[in-house]
Amino acid sequence: MPETVGDHLLRRLREWGVEQVFGYPGDGINGIVAAFGAADNRPRFIQARHEEMAAFQAVGYAKFSGRCGVCMATSGPGAVHLLNGLYDAKLDHVPVVAIVGQVARSAMGGSYQQEVDLQALFKDVAAEYLVEVNVPEQLPNALDRAIRTAEARRAPTAVIIPADLQEQEYTPPQHEFKQVPSSPPSSARAVVTPPEDELARAAEVLNAGERVAILAGQGARNAAEELAQVADLTGAGVAKALLGKDVLPDDLPYVTGAIGLLGTRPSYELMRDCDTLLIVGSNLPYSQFLPDFDQARGVQIDIDGSMIGMRFPTEVNLVGEAKGTLRALFPLLEHKDPGTWRDTIKGNIASWWETMEQQANLEAHPVNPIRVVHELSPRIPEDAMVTADSGSSTNWYARNLRMRGRMRGSLSGTLATMGPGVPYAIGAKFAFPDRPAVALVGDGAMQMNGLAELLTIARYSPLWTDPRLVVCVFHNNDLNQVTWELRAMVGAPKFEESQNIPDVSYADFARGLGLEAVAVDSPDQLGAAWERVLAADRPAVLDVYCDAEVPPIPPHATFEQLKSTTEALLKGDPNAWHVLVQGAKTKAQEFLPSRS
Repeated sequence: MPETVGDHLLRRLREWGVEQVFGYPGDGINGIVAAFGAADNRPRFIQARHEEMAAFQAVGYAKFSGRCGVCMATSGPGAVHLLNGLYDAKLDHVPVVAIVGQVARSAMGGSYQQEVDLQALFKDVAAEYLVEVNVPEQLPNALDRAIRTAEARRAPTAVIIPADLQEQEYTPPQHEFKQVPSSPPSSARAVVTPPEDELARAAEVLNAGERVAILAGQGARNAAEELAQVADLTGAGVAKALLGKDVLPDDLPYVTGAIGLLGTRPSYELMRDCDTLLIVGSNLPYSQFLPDFDQARGVQIDIDGSMIGMRFPTEVNLVGEAKGTLRALFPLLEHKDPGTWRDTIKGNIASWWETMEQQANLEAHPVNPIRVVHELSPRIPEDAMVTADSGSSTNWYARNLRMRGRMRGSLSGTLATMGPGVPYAIGAKFAFPDRPAVALVGDGAMQMNGLAELLTIARYSPLWTDPRLVVCVFHNNDLNQVTWELRAMVGAPKFEESQNIPDVSYADFARGLGLEAVAVDSPDQLGAAWERVLAADRPAVLDVYCDAEVPPIPPHATFEQLKSTTEALLKGDPNAWHVLVQGAKTKAQEFLPSRS
């Protein structure tokens, strides 16, 4: 049998080292699906329950592996469904390639069934590289460039292949006019370091500082050792953007934790009191959480010159890869006596963790959601991969989970979309099938996407050498983050018609699929429940019935936010008194003396 375009597509993906494609079938990709069968399912086709989930799985795979994720969908509705996941990749700078079917070339422009203008549809999300393949000879260059661009630009790209072309015999590009060849698959990344004069200017700023703060983002992940050395040389404290939560472990005494609305008080204090700021691999968009513009001198290191210097008026902007740039700075930095600045940072951090323990142990009905992560933190394996969804549960992931060892963590950082927690964990398991994964998910996100993807977990878990994938559901029957945003930002009481969600037993659903399942409605059960699911011989769901009125109050909440919340409650919030009591108790822990 002659090799078809679909056959060659899969051959080329194998040559690139692609081991799985996350997707959902449809007649717009029938020629490629047939090729999977002829190739003995190599690369493996991972069937999600929805194309959006396939895209999220590819994003999760890319985030945790550092390699390019690949997703696939049919024409029309399948292509449309990929968009949310691809925008998640675009905004968080993640390499993903989408391979999308299209109606037959003879039907294009004829308002045919499932015909959508895919060039227009993907024009923004795949702006770095978008191509439609119209003849077999075009395929190698199109696919290779899509992968190379995704890796080089850390962005999603898209390749559109009409349905009839997929079944045609493949012929390679020739050495002739108007045909474009391509070199064999290979990944090559340049190690970019800034010029010596710019490094010297950066060192001058850092050496002059007496109270240095470092903000680390996901771009510093490959430079953890170098980042720690610079922190020691300068006597700095290190705050972490949420996408960089796993860059440095939280058991280092100068790591203040997450920054921003979901951040910690020590991170807020670090930025409030510093006189020098070094930003490494982060483009945190919320500049209000950084020092005042006239307060601190700044240096930024980032691989992307198009984004550098956009969040803070930095004096020196070093365009370069984090590891190499920090190493080049070492000999230029003066070793400082950390003195009272580092002592203050360490004291703030120690006090904060005591506060977190006190908040976690506050009585709530039935379970305080803060305690869910508090009980997980000392028990989670040091090589675990943690995914968080978007919602109030994200606050507890950001503030209460202490990273240590080789732990990794991620979430939808910039798009902050609901629903990626479970599919991210699936992608992470295909990246590292020998490591445990934990997804921290609100019940709103679980109903939106997670329940169906439990089927995907049950189906593919036999492929994982370590079968542990724990989905922890914060079960409060409320779209909780938006409820709190209504109160704090709009000054409106909870609107039950939009905020309440149907009740369902997530444990019973999981048990019906053959997964391990534990339901918890008492705080005293939490520790043992975590130990059970983390020791299970199969994937598990931990269904925790939580109090919806424990507030995710920012540690630096403004008077106006607290005033708006109180006014909203007085306007007729259905749970006003309980909210006020829980809020007062939670916030009070920051001002009570520590237990020690």
